[in-house]
Amino acid sequence: MSDTTTDDSPQNGPVLAADGTPLHRSLARALRRQKLRALMLIAPLLIFIMVTFILPVADMLYRSVENGIVSETLPRTVVALKDWDAGGDTAPEEAVFAALAADIQIAAEEKTHTKLGSRLNYENPGMSSLFRKSGRQVKRWDLETDGPFMEKFVEIDEDWADIDVWRTIQTYSPATTSGYYLAAVDMQLGVEGPEMRPENERIYLQLFWRTLMMSMAITLSCIALGYPVAWLLANLPMRTSNLLMILVLLPFWTSLLVRTSAWKILLQQQGVINDILVWIGLVSDDARLVMINNQLGTIIAMTHILLPFMILPMYSVMQSINPSYLRAAKSLGATDWTAFWRVYFPQTVPGIGAGSILVFILAIGYYITPALVGGTTGTFISNRIAFHISTSLNWGLAAALGGILLAVVLVFYWAYDKFVGIDNVKLG
Repeated sequence: MSDTTTDDSPQNGPVLAADGTPLHRSLARALRRQKLRALMLIAPLLIFIMVTFILPVADMLYRSVENGIVSETLPRTVVALKDWDAGGDTAPEEAVFAALAADIQIAAEEKTHTKLGSRLNYENPGMSSLFRKSGRQVKRWDLETDGPFMEKFVEIDEDWADIDVWRTIQTYSPATTSGYYLAAVDMQLGVEGPEMRPENERIYLQLFWRTLMMSMAITLSCIALGYPVAWLLANLPMRTSNLLMILVLLPFWTSLLVRTSAWKILLQQQGVINDILVWIGLVSDDARLVMINNQLGTIIAMTHILLPFMILPMYSVMQSINPSYLRAAKSLGATDWTAFWRVYFPQTVPGIGAGSILVFILAIGYYITPALVGGTTGTFISNRIAFHISTSLNWGLAAALGGILLAVVLVFYWAYDKFVGIDNVKLG
């Protein structure tokens, strides 16, 4: 008799489930069902995030580089301009004007020449009216008999002989462009590549810097004002603490527009705060403080609006701190200040971090409050983004500004995670 077992013996066969299928297959099928069930449960949330967040961000990033309107509206002209030397001082040849006439005639029939003019007008003011005027005339031309087209275009408008007009068309003829991002950092596409704009046209870098500095100032002021309030909420008796919590949450029940408008009334030179300062003699009536339509007004109003977002995370962390730690520190000889600074405060840092991230990200994207109380020196970059979306309709530049703002926030988030650690942030 051999001691070895055959392959068909039960000892070497696969382990079977109750239904006779191999156990590993049965387990794999059960795991797939569990994953599918979990996916079905979170599918509505995933779809909501996709539709309301991911797709809009993707569309914004696409609009910031999309530039197909030039090549789509002037396909013949773009091809004819490839051999033209934009660095020279002579206008394109007759063939380019003939191609332009054919393109504008079709564009005028489809009514797309005005959209093209609006796009190029962002880069070279005056081109919107140039294309609108030319479209009305060119659509009546006979392309086979009329000519020469260079002279006829110059008769419509002398700007067609301007080298800068043709440089703009050639520069922005590719389907994608970096022009919006360059404009967002006060630069432009020149003949030899990116170059700085004239000094009187540089506004966006200053706005970005102002937005960052004021957002940090608002965050610091919220920490300074919110920390003692959160400490009181966490250490007072429950009944008193609940009453104060209602007062903290009260601004959430009031319209943002109402709160901002109230600060306009309070901060103006003939407002309540200046009247009180004059009444108690701190300032004279002819030297009232200017606290509105400037950076100070924006910081004050936005600190009031964002303060609850700082208090709540700090309060939830402080509430979880065991008071016996402080008693133990004092019993070992520590003073009140030493016990607070070396024992209590380090345990509240996660709450400060959570509130700081929340307040900073909210502050950097605000535009209603700065628009109402900021004047010309207290507005944020978000106000300029809103202007380009709703007024100038330069969605490409607005998308580029928004893309840069998103990148700045992500960089600050990364830096915070690297030096502080996002794992140390707690909301309670």
